[in-house]
Amino acid sequence: MKLSDYFRESMLRRKARRITQEYPARINSFELKDEGKIDFANWDNPLVTPLFISQEMVDFFKKFIKKGDLVIDIGANVGDTTVLMALAAGNTGITIGFEPNPYVFKILEKNASLNKGKQNIVPLPYAITVKEEEFYYISSEASFGNGGISPTKNSKHGKFIFPDKIKGINLEELLEMKYKDKLNNLSFIKIDTEGYDKEIIKSISGLIDKYKPAIVAESFKYSTDKEKAELFNVINQHEYEIFYFEDFNINARIIKLEKSSDLVSWKKTINIYAVPSSSKKK
Repeated sequence: MKLSDYFRESMLRRKARRITQEYPARINSFELKDEGKIDFANWDNPLVTPLFISQEMVDFFKKFIKKGDLVIDIGANVGDTTVLMALAAGNTGITIGFEPNPYVFKILEKNASLNKGKQNIVPLPYAITVKEEEFYYISSEASFGNGGISPTKNSKHGKFIFPDKIKGINLEELLEMKYKDKLNNLSFIKIDTEGYDKEIIKSISGLIDKYKPAIVAESFKYSTDKEKAELFNVINQHEYEIFYFEDFNINARIIKLEKSSDLVSWKKTINIYAVPSSSKKK
C-alpha cells in the first residue's frame, strides 16, 4: 500500500468513528462451484472489512440446512451470514434476517434483493426480545458499524444514539402468526447480538424444544465468566451438544465443549454451534 493511500484510509476511518453519515453498498461478485455467480452487497464503511464469499463458507451452512428449510438470522448485520444461509436453503426455503441497526439494515435489504432464483431472504428491522417494546439503538462509532439496543440512552454500547427508537418483538409469536405452516422446516437459528444471545435463547426455548434447530451463537469477550457459563447452560439444558468452531468454513477447526468451564476459558469473542444430542434429533 502506498503511503498516501495509507494516510487517506486512516483519515476516512477516523472520520467514520466521529462523524455520522451514510455509506452506500458496493456490489461484489463471486463465482462458486455449486451456486455459480453470486452477488454480495458489501457496506462501503471504512471501518468494516469487506466480505469475500467462497464455496467452503456456503458448505459450512449446508451441514445444517437443506433446500426448502426455514432458517433465522438474529443480528444479521449486512447479511454476511444471511446470504450464506439463504444459499443453503435455496429459493424454496425462507431465510429471515433480523437487524435493528437502521444504517446496516439498508445494506441487508440490498442483499435480500440479489441472487434471484437462488435465495429467498426476508429482511426485518427488529430486535428479538421477550416481549414487544421499543429501544434506543446505540453505537460506539458514529458510523454505527457496531452497537446494540438499550431501554435508556445510557448504555455500555457507546455514546452515538440513533434518533428514532427501534422495535423489539418476540420471535416465537411472530413465527406462529406469519410462518406457522413453515415451522416444521425450522432447521437453523443463528444469533449474534453483542452478549444478549443467552437472553434470546431463553425467549425461544419453546421453539428449541419443539423443532430442535441447530443453533449458532456468539460468546462475547466482554461477557462475564458467569454470563458465559449461563450461555452454555441455557443451550445445554435442551440436551444439545456444543462446539467451538474457528470460522464459518466447512474446513474450520472444531472443538467439542463438554462443560461450561470450557466456554468460560475462551477470553476472546468466539462462535459456537449446538446440535441436538443424537437421541434427541428430529
